[in-house]
Amino acid sequence: MTEIRARFKLDRPDFSLEIDVALPGSGVSALFGPSGAGKTSCLRAIAGLERAHSSYIEVNGSVWQDDTRDFFMPTHDRPLGFVFQEASLFPHMNVRRNLEYGMKRVAAARRRVSLESAVDLLGIGPLMERPPESLSGGERQRAAIARALATSPSLLLLDEPLAALDLKLKSEIIPYLERLHDELDIPVLYVSHALDEVARLADHLVLLERGRVVTSGPIDSLLTRLDLPLAGGDSVGAWIEGEVIGYEPNYHLLGIEFRGGQFHLPGPPRRLGQRVRLCIQARDVSLALEKRSDSSIINILPARVVEMRDDAPGQVTVALALGDSRLLSRITRKSADALGLHPGKAVYAQVKGVAIVD
Repeated sequence: MTEIRARFKLDRPDFSLEIDVALPGSGVSALFGPSGAGKTSCLRAIAGLERAHSSYIEVNGSVWQDDTRDFFMPTHDRPLGFVFQEASLFPHMNVRRNLEYGMKRVAAARRRVSLESAVDLLGIGPLMERPPESLSGGERQRAAIARALATSPSLLLLDEPLAALDLKLKSEIIPYLERLHDELDIPVLYVSHALDEVARLADHLVLLERGRVVTSGPIDSLLTRLDLPLAGGDSVGAWIEGEVIGYEPNYHLLGIEFRGGQFHLPGPPRRLGQRVRLCIQARDVSLALEKRSDSSIINILPARVVEMRDDAPGQVTVALALGDSRLLSRITRKSADALGLHPGKAVYAQVKGVAIVD
C-alpha cells in the first residue's frame, strides 16, 4: 500500500507544530484549518524548506528525512513540485522558458510528465510565448502549476493556489485542478482555508488547529461529522462521489449512482462511467417517515438517522446514513419532534434534483 508518512516537530517563539499523519499515496489530501493553524509550515517542513526536528518523512517508499539516522535529503534533491499562493514565474522568461526551466531539474530518464502533457492538462498552449506580466492571475497560476508538473514530481504541494484570485478566476482554474486529480497519478497535498475548494477537490482531509492534528480521514465522512466544526454554518452540506449511469434526453436528466443509491439531477449529457462529485446542502434535504409517490421530488432515498445536533434557535442538523454514504439535513426542531427523530430511526431523505450541484 502506498502512503505518505509525515512526523515532525517545529518550535518557534510564538508557535509550535507537532504533526504525525499517514496519508494516501495517491489522490488529493487537503490540509485545512484557520489562519495560523500551521498548514503552510507543514508543507515547508515536508519540502525541507523548514528543518523540523524529530522528523520522519516518507513518500511512497522513498525516505526524505529520518532524524533517527541523521538523514536529511536537501530540498533540491526531493522530487517535488511546489506552487505558492503567488505564481512566482520568472519575469524575464516567457511561459515556455519557465516550463523548460522546470524540466531541466529532471534527467530525461526520470521524466514522467512531458512538456506537452503539462501544457495540455492546464490548457496553456496559447500562452506559451507570452511574458508573465501579460497574464491574468488565473493564467499565471495555471502556468506555475504546469511548471511544477514539468519537474515530474513524486509529490505536488499546492499552498493556497487560489487565495489571491477573485471568484471568477477561481471558477476558471478549478476545472483544471480537477483534471489533475482525474488524469495524473501524482499525490497532491493541497493547503486551503476555503472549505468549498477542499470539498470539491480533495479525497482526504487533515484538520489542523493551533499546530496540532484534530482529525484525519476520508473527506466525505469528516464533512458530515457533527462533532467537528466542518459541519457548521449556513452552507453546511455533504459532498457525495458517484458515477454517471444514464441520461434521459427528453428531460435532460442525469442518473448518478453512489454508495447508497442513485440521484437524478438536470444537466448536460455526460460520459457513462464518468466520476462526479455532488454537493447537497443540508437545507435542501427534507425528511419523511414514508415514501411519497405524489411529490415533485424525484430523489427519495431510505436512510437512517446517525446523530443529531441543535444548531440555531429552533433548528436541528441531522446526520443520515445512506448505505456507506452520509448526508446532512437541517430542519426545524418542531419537525424533528413531530417525526420522533432519534439515532437509529429509519426515514426517507428527500432531495430536489434542481438543488443538487456538481
